[in-house]
Amino acid sequence: MGMVTDIKQADEKRLLNDLQSGDEAAFVELYNRYRDRIFGNLVKLLKSQDLALEISQELFLKIWDTRSQLDPEKSFRSYIFRISENMVMDVFRKAARDKKLQAKLMTLNTELYSHIEENMIEMQQNKAFNDAVAMLPPQRRQVFTLCKLEGKSYKEVSEILGISTHTVSDHLTKATHFLKEQLNPASGLALAIFAMAVTRGI
Repeated sequence: MGMVTDIKQADEKRLLNDLQSGDEAAFVELYNRYRDRIFGNLVKLLKSQDLALEISQELFLKIWDTRSQLDPEKSFRSYIFRISENMVMDVFRKAARDKKLQAKLMTLNTELYSHIEENMIEMQQNKAFNDAVAMLPPQRRQVFTLCKLEGKSYKEVSEILGISTHTVSDHLTKATHFLKEQLNPASGLALAIFAMAVTRGI
């Protein structure tokens, strides 16, 4: 299992390096890998397939235009999901000021506008969650990401990282405790974020 993961990561790193150099084939390969997942997430956030398609197209154009800034050492999946959610928030912010855009959103989907505030809060919570995860020590962050966000078993994580299942369990317990403290459980924020992390994998 660990070898398969390593091969996939190495392949993606190669594609990102090629993309940085302006390789169109590498861009197409990454686009084909991620377009459906990005589109599906955008539909869930925007409640509109038309807007989701528009944003996803803008997103991949932005990836191409800023390809020289990519970091092949970091997760491309996390990077593009973060950018897509930032773009959605930009749409919502613009809608708060632009009456024509408000009308367009309402025309595309009458349920959309009622979800704007909810989605903005959700994405802000995701940012708080991501910031807190980034504060974990490297290996603990890896364990938490693999177990909680990618849904892998203790055994799978043990094989991937070359550590015992007991160590995996210990890292996960300490990571969870730390994140709950960082996310202010008294406000209910931690609970909501953990629920989203498990169900959405973001």
